[in-house]
Amino acid sequence: MRKQWLSRKKIQAVFLMLCLGCLVFGCGQQTQGVEESSDRLRIVCTIFPEYDWVKQILGEQAEEAELTLLMKNGADLHSYQPTVADIVHIANCDLFLYIGGESDQWVADALTHAEKPGRTALCLMDTLEGRLHLEDEIGDTHEAHDHHEESYDEHIWLSLQNAALCCKSISQRLEDLDGTHRESYRRNAEAYCEKLLALDEKLQALTADSPVQALLFADRFPFRYLIEDYNLTYFAAFPGCSAETEASFHTIVELAEALQGENLPAVLVLEGGDGALARTILETADMDCPVLQLDSMQTITRQEASKGVGYLSIMEENVSVLQQALGKGI
Repeated sequence: MRKQWLSRKKIQAVFLMLCLGCLVFGCGQQTQGVEESSDRLRIVCTIFPEYDWVKQILGEQAEEAELTLLMKNGADLHSYQPTVADIVHIANCDLFLYIGGESDQWVADALTHAEKPGRTALCLMDTLEGRLHLEDEIGDTHEAHDHHEESYDEHIWLSLQNAALCCKSISQRLEDLDGTHRESYRRNAEAYCEKLLALDEKLQALTADSPVQALLFADRFPFRYLIEDYNLTYFAAFPGCSAETEASFHTIVELAEALQGENLPAVLVLEGGDGALARTILETADMDCPVLQLDSMQTITRQEASKGVGYLSIMEENVSVLQQALGKGI
């Protein structure tokens, strides 16, 4: 598996260098045209949560800014490769936002070879010192594996507390870039963070008073930060966003026993899954409980975003799902 991972990264690096070469030698006139076409603030975001946070902080100025979401049309963070157009956007932006985890290995080369004077690049994981969790931390259904390299779980946006901290950092960068609207950005960020932390308080109260203190994921597990925020226990078929797709017989039995032993009121899956593993676990446990979906926001499309789907509204739906999964009803 390690050799396959390295091979994929090498392929990404070669592809990126070709993109950068095309940018420098084949797209020079086009790039210059982009730079000269507008004085608007140009902001590039790798994933949807960043994109929506920026929109909330910009407020009315969002209409005046050039805001680009790279991973559009449902592209997954873990398999994303930048296109030539993506590299052009990064090369010409004023602010570039990225998570900074294992899936962002391509970013360093993009920033090095597509330099722009005055551009600000913000790695959001760098803003969360002391709040990061190792990706190799394994839950109750798994034993730790030996790895030569340790990396932090990159799904930081699935914590409302992290989201508020990230928004404060983004606001500070926008204030530095656009002093004219500094106070507006600050007020918008403060108002939005109040909403995020109000929902966090609601979830704190819900989890503290819940008859159930454990969750079972018949799926991958990108929700470590959410679990850690509320001191919950979890059982999962696969660690993190593992590339594994087939659960072993041993794992299925373990999860079925956990479902029975904890008398859990629901089984959780991620958005877009077919629920087959969840049904197998329920059959093995000889139990009948609902299969509920938590949204990890990893496949949001630009069309969904344009229709008003937002980070906060998705997290509100997630809280409603957790309410049922923790035995509190809806």
